[in-house]
Amino acid sequence: MIGSLATLGRYTVATLAEVGHVFIFSVKGLRSCFIPPFYFREIIRQMKVIGFYSVPIVGLTAIFAGMVLALQTHVGFTRFDAGDAVASVVVISITRELGPVFAGLMVAGRVSSSVAAEIGSMRVSEQIDALTVLGVNPFKFLIAPRIITGILTLPLLVLVADVIGVMGGFLVSVTMLNFSTGAYISQTLHAMQSIDVISGLVKAAAFGFCITTLGCYHGFYSDLGARGVGNATTAAVVFSCITILVFNYLLTALFFGA
Repeated sequence: MIGSLATLGRYTVATLAEVGHVFIFSVKGLRSCFIPPFYFREIIRQMKVIGFYSVPIVGLTAIFAGMVLALQTHVGFTRFDAGDAVASVVVISITRELGPVFAGLMVAGRVSSSVAAEIGSMRVSEQIDALTVLGVNPFKFLIAPRIITGILTLPLLVLVADVIGVMGGFLVSVTMLNFSTGAYISQTLHAMQSIDVISGLVKAAAFGFCITTLGCYHGFYSDLGARGVGNATTAAVVFSCITILVFNYLLTALFFGA
């Protein structure tokens, strides 16, 4: 019994220490985003790598999410003679939840892993130490551009996901469920409110910060060797996805809890 409690205590202390370490790293990384010098060329490069290259996977995920949502909503609502509410449910669900969460998870799987692997490889090959020797702050050159890019590009990706997801629901509703084109568009515009889109964009910015910060953190403090880089990559993806789900609940409660 005592041994079990001691083991539980060790894991609890280690978890709290890790959370504190991540928090300190996040504060240092966020502070580096506002202190010159700014490496604009690196920021632009990261925008292409993190943002532009993520558009296809985000768009593909969003369109099928919208199509499935329209089908499932229609099947469920027709049992209660409320099939006309499909357009409202699709646009609200996509803009509030599915767009930000699906885009965040897809970007986490693609970006967080690559960031952790890239920075972890630099740690293993001692390139980060070389930057320090040359007088370049690693946080300014490696961490800050990725955090800035994540905060700026995720809302844009979510806007793309919102448009494509709603379009997917529209296509299914008009071509398969016999909805009128004009009536569906009118119901969509009537149901959509600015707070729905704004809440999704705020979530996206928070998700972008979490994804890039955790990717940088696990890469920056990865163990040496190929196994260390692999473990850092796995941990970055897992904790990024968990953090997205946690922040999604907290922000949803903040915007719509009342």
